[in-house]
Amino acid sequence: PHSLVVHSVSGRSPRMPCECQVGLSCLFGGIIIIVAAGVFTFFPVFLDLFDYPWYISLCWLWFGIGCALTAIGLLWEALGLQKGGRWHNKKASARECEDAEAPIPYVMISA
Repeated sequence: PHSLVVHSVSGRSPRMPCECQVGLSCLFGGIIIIVAAGVFTFFPVFLDLFDYPWYISLCWLWFGIGCALTAIGLLWEALGLQKGGRWHNKKASARECEDAEAPIPYVMISA
């Protein structure tokens, strides 16, 4: 049996650079979970369906998880904890601001 593991030139297994957006993922994921918990809470509160104590407890649990994820996402983004990478290249954006010139207009010549 042959191994399907691909090794790089250095002998280590290749690693994919993490381009995860932790703050935004937590923020939007938390908001989606809060909305879903609200939708599932609608049934026992307004329609008297699934009116079980364990069901309502689960709705509260998911609401709490959503609030925690949203708070983590807000803090992550507010404190700037995202590592620099392809999407956060501060040196390149600084160079773009320094070298910013107005584009040279061109005239289209009709034949």
